[in-house]
Amino acid sequence: MNILLVFPKVEYSNHPKKKDRDFFTKIFGKYLSLTLPQIAAITPEEHDIKIIDENYERLDFNQDVDLVGITCLTMYAKRAYEIADKFRELGVTVVLGGYHPSALPEEAKQHADSVVIGEAENNWEKLLSDFERGDLKPFYESEGNISPEDIPIPRRDLLNKKFSSDAILVNRGCPNRCEFCTVTKMYSSKLKPIKKVVEEVKNLIPKVVIVYDANFILPINYHKELFKELKKLDKRWLAQATITTLGKNEEYLKIAKEAGLFSWYVGFESISQKSIDETNKKVNKVDDYVSSIEKIKKYDMLIFGSFIFGFDNDTPDIFEKTYDAIKEWDIDVVDFHILTPFPGTALYERLKKEGRMLSEDWDKYDLANAVFQPKQMSPEELYKGTRWIAKKYYSISNIIKRFYRSIEKHKKLLLSFYILQQNISSRQEFKNYFNF
Repeated sequence: MNILLVFPKVEYSNHPKKKDRDFFTKIFGKYLSLTLPQIAAITPEEHDIKIIDENYERLDFNQDVDLVGITCLTMYAKRAYEIADKFRELGVTVVLGGYHPSALPEEAKQHADSVVIGEAENNWEKLLSDFERGDLKPFYESEGNISPEDIPIPRRDLLNKKFSSDAILVNRGCPNRCEFCTVTKMYSSKLKPIKKVVEEVKNLIPKVVIVYDANFILPINYHKELFKELKKLDKRWLAQATITTLGKNEEYLKIAKEAGLFSWYVGFESISQKSIDETNKKVNKVDDYVSSIEKIKKYDMLIFGSFIFGFDNDTPDIFEKTYDAIKEWDIDVVDFHILTPFPGTALYERLKKEGRMLSEDWDKYDLANAVFQPKQMSPEELYKGTRWIAKKYYSISNIIKRFYRSIEKHKKLLLSFYILQQNISSRQEFKNYFNF
């Protein structure tokens, strides 16, 4: 049987005329998804399987396929549905899966012959067997989370786009329970055996590896032992963790640095403790931000920060206060997002119950649109404020200043050029987000 797996193209709703991804994304790659290579890895060998990522290659609807599987997040759900509808018009059976169909399976079923709800590993082989027997079910729902030992090593050989870095996923879940997050509700926090992680990393060709885990620090003893093993593999690492937890575990920072970790992606979320408490991200303590940043910098690691605007406690002055704070903290790269109530999250359910949802146009669920009614500002103020801080932070003059400060701070020209590349790429991304 011929199987085609599709990753739909990600568009920017505020910049609809943008046809191609930006220059740096094309060269270095930015959206290496492990989802479809993992599905390919659990597909029985007797089937021929192909992966197409629309972000980098053209999707041919006229190819000879028996079954099409499409992964789907909310922000590109409409494109996923367009692809599904087109293949079904041509008489091809379509399966939809991923976070959005799992959150809204009845909606997804209108565009597919079958919908996979939750993690696919428990049901994919059964789905294929049912399809071959002419007995495909409308829904395949995972009964609980799969064991970490059963998470397959992705079929990277099927990716046509070659990336300058690679990625691994040790833990699909997160110990935090943030109201806005899609990860905590769907996935467990169980961990892969260290031996299996090392086995996967040994076969990665690129020198730089991104860890996709939402919180690559807890439990602390597991991650200490993991980094001691990863140190032997001579890789360079980027990972994500909670800022306060990093600040309280200096020994872990030292071990991670020795293993080659050079950059942390940190969800600061807000400079307001009231807003942090509102999200249920109890581990974040704003009073600890400065000391935690200083400890990370002590080990000459980069900080890629993330901030969200639109919490119920946010007032219109939050944007300028945030800009002043991150300028003082001298963070290397920053993401600016508008709070977005993705279907399936506690935030979505709460705002829907309160009658504050303004739109369920999934194209607008790209973290750059106000799709709900904020409490202490208008949707226009929320959008314009986020646009203002992104434009100001990523002005050409500020990017140049950060580049020269990085040379002085790190005294490593290659690392400083990496920071410059990340800043330029992020500037282009936010220009696309906010059309400035």
